[in-house]
Amino acid sequence: MKVVLQRVKHAKVDIDGQTVGQIEKGLLLLVGIKTGDTEEDLRYVADKLTGLRIFEDESGRMNGSIKEMGGAVLSVSQFTLYGNTSKGRRPSFIEAARPEIAEPLYHAFNERLRANGLHVETGVFGADMAVSLVNDGPVTLIVESKNQ
Repeated sequence: MKVVLQRVKHAKVDIDGQTVGQIEKGLLLLVGIKTGDTEEDLRYVADKLTGLRIFEDESGRMNGSIKEMGGAVLSVSQFTLYGNTSKGRRPSFIEAARPEIAEPLYHAFNERLRANGLHVETGVFGADMAVSLVNDGPVTLIVESKNQ
């Protein structure tokens, strides 16, 4: 499992001009599920994201987690994170989990974030989405499960 996270001032996901998920201060998560990922992978990544100290505290240091700072999460499925561009000019997505495997894991990942006490908004799995954001910092990190 691979997640690209961006600390944001605000972010939203639109489908056909309709907003389906929106947050203010928090994290935009682009979530990729790899063939072979398990519930253990998603638990590891969700717990890691919940505790990452990437928000500024009162002294201006990156010392607070999203949970401590009261931020929200916008989670967007993103199979293209597993696009392999090492050969040719067309990416290969063979490492990305099939939708029938990835979708339940994506939903379980979001539920784990909620169980960790976070407010989670989402896009729609497999939909053609327009994602907009204002990156805060900018802070952008990649978090991967041990299955990498």
